[in-house]
Amino acid sequence: ISKRDAEQAVKYALNAQKQYSSDIRRKAENIVRESRRKEEPIILLAGRPYHTDPLIQHKLSEMIANLGVNVISDDIVRDNSEIETQDTYLIKQWAYMNRILKAAEWTARQGNDIQFVQMTSFGCGPDAFLLDEVRDILHRNGKPFTLLKIDDVNNIGSLKLRVRSLVESLKQTPLRGTTEKFRTTEVFRKKDRTRKIIAPFMSEYITPLLKPIFKLSGYDIEVLPPSDASSAETGLKYANNEVCYPATLIVGDIINALESGKYDLDNTAVAITQTGGQCRATNYLALIKRAMLDAGFGNVPVVTLGLGRKVSNEQEGFELKWQKILPAALNALLYTDTLSKFYHASVVREKERGAAARLRDKYLNLAERPILENEPHKLVEYIHLAAREFNDICMDKTCPKIGVVGEIFLKFNSYAHQHVVRVLCEQGIEVAPPILLPFFMQGFVNRENKEKLLLEKKRIPHFLSDLFYRYIDKRIALFNRTASTFRYFTPFTDIYEEAEETKNIVSGAAQFGEGWLLPAEIIAFTKQGINNVISLQPFGCIANHIVSKGIEKKLRMLYPELNLLSLDFDSGVSSVNVTNRLLLFTHNLSA
Repeated sequence: ISKRDAEQAVKYALNAQKQYSSDIRRKAENIVRESRRKEEPIILLAGRPYHTDPLIQHKLSEMIANLGVNVISDDIVRDNSEIETQDTYLIKQWAYMNRILKAAEWTARQGNDIQFVQMTSFGCGPDAFLLDEVRDILHRNGKPFTLLKIDDVNNIGSLKLRVRSLVESLKQTPLRGTTEKFRTTEVFRKKDRTRKIIAPFMSEYITPLLKPIFKLSGYDIEVLPPSDASSAETGLKYANNEVCYPATLIVGDIINALESGKYDLDNTAVAITQTGGQCRATNYLALIKRAMLDAGFGNVPVVTLGLGRKVSNEQEGFELKWQKILPAALNALLYTDTLSKFYHASVVREKERGAAARLRDKYLNLAERPILENEPHKLVEYIHLAAREFNDICMDKTCPKIGVVGEIFLKFNSYAHQHVVRVLCEQGIEVAPPILLPFFMQGFVNRENKEKLLLEKKRIPHFLSDLFYRYIDKRIALFNRTASTFRYFTPFTDIYEEAEETKNIVSGAAQFGEGWLLPAEIIAFTKQGINNVISLQPFGCIANHIVSKGIEKKLRMLYPELNLLSLDFDSGVSSVNVTNRLLLFTHNLSA
């Protein structure tokens, strides 16, 4: 096919698509005009694109029409530039979500003859955040929100009953409620730079060093204690119960801290990381703001920490001095990952019980001063000393090994995964621990993959990103050389080599929910002779589950010696179930 023919075909296709969108929107507008002329009620039935399938939606649209109500879809707002949805907490990165938000905004502005009904399916990740936003838009304008959960059921009586109730209420023509203003938390302004910033706990390794790193940038940050049972309880109270488990715990930690009375709320702010990727974690900001408003803490600003292009930080007074803190942050990241490797290799070999933990805490405490003084090169010297001391506490011993991978928050948060890593160590099993470095290094591979797959235009000249990569690679090599004096140290691997190993398993375009990085880490373990791997996932983490479960068959074909266990966690998961599955998994392990 010639280039000219291809371009012409694409032009025709785009015009046909545009015409289709215009036709379907005009059809909906005609239905609205005709319905109003006849004074008939209308329901805008919104949902994911696949909800248009009559089998999936159980012919719900026909059932509504049979009740004497005209049905239109969210297509009525396609290409409608007059409808703006500024008043929302969400990061707008899904096309169908944006369309549903616009449809809700349009419905909210209409008379009582038009009402909004939304279909959702079990486990639809983005809907966990979208539903709250739609509900708020409608309620602020005095309209009810009807949500119908569409799953694989034969009896749709309950759905029919809810729709019939809505239709009957429409016939009563109730008065519209008072329009309310959009509420959000305080903006973090320049005068707020002296506020104490609290942030949720993540890992016992990198978390202690966040305070000195952010002090370099002029902020007083305090990391909250690790999550516990009260975190889950409070999180379930203030967060949508369909969000992922990490989000529940994070919301609970923040609300518990603000309710503790420990902080002067007029001089406190909250910080949360934001990936900027196609994951629900990008919208933790929305969840936290909503929870804080519901709990009465609207006077406390929320700021986001992240490097992603899609990161949303509308706080005019908060800006990290990346040029100043990046060397310290990079060295701290390598330092804590190295200490984690030292600790987990030593704790199952220590001559004296507790020696490994004491050394780990000692060197984490020592790292604070070099970071505060912006002399991160000293951290390499401490690794040299630590390697010698960890050698001294270890007896010569061969141990069975298990690698741990999974979702970024859950695999690091001990409470979230029910202390699985600690349980394994107590059984004398050496754990190859999850580390943070690959999560950040994958960005280099992701950028190249997006360009090769034509998913993104080149934004940064290659020579600049290559220069930055070489700088980081030299630091990694330095830490590898220094740490190798510890006889059980496993070096950091090259992220490009890891990505290359996954090409026969998953597309490089799978860059969310740990994406290709998950099989990359599993394969890296097998290359190191670690054939037993546990994957830790929050229940309902859709993207993560699709990758983690989806790659299992192909991995076993390519690496028949691999023994992979996936464990799902949420606030209601049985500890007995987790323990039993772990015991079965480790029963036949041998060194």
